[in-house]
Amino acid sequence: MAKDHLATYLSDHAAGAVAAIDMLKHLEANHRDTDLAKFAADLKKDVEADHQELEGLIKNLDISEGRTRKAVAWLAEKFTDLKLRWDDSSDGPLRLLEVFEALALGISGKRYLWLSLDFAKQDTPALNGIDYQRLIARAEEQRSRVERMRLHAAKAALVFND
Repeated sequence: MAKDHLATYLSDHAAGAVAAIDMLKHLEANHRDTDLAKFAADLKKDVEADHQELEGLIKNLDISEGRTRKAVAWLAEKFTDLKLRWDDSSDGPLRLLEVFEALALGISGKRYLWLSLDFAKQDTPALNGIDYQRLIARAEEQRSRVERMRLHAAKAALVFND
């Protein structure tokens, strides 16, 4: 049963990474030739590297790929995009605020993933061999970068003059 739980947990996080990568691709494409596009491209590269780490672990543990979860994550990202367009069709500040908040939540979840695996490896030798502390630190750094962007987007979206 515990291996099934681990498989579900890892597959859910892998699906979340796919959704985040798609969100970042969209952000990069919609803000082409801007600092925001570069930010999205750089963060996407980092998220893809983390996703590869996770996919390697899934492969080493001989866990099935979880195609259904990936499909659901893809659909969730498309519904999220639709919801964000509904809120701010101009791809403006409210949309950016909500995108950055979604990314921040995902990165926080990824940090919790690495923390959980680091703790569980004490009793599950198959989880050894990964530098979880490096991945935790990378997630914290990513979260910090997104937070700076989120705050700028919040100011642009929420400040108004009477």
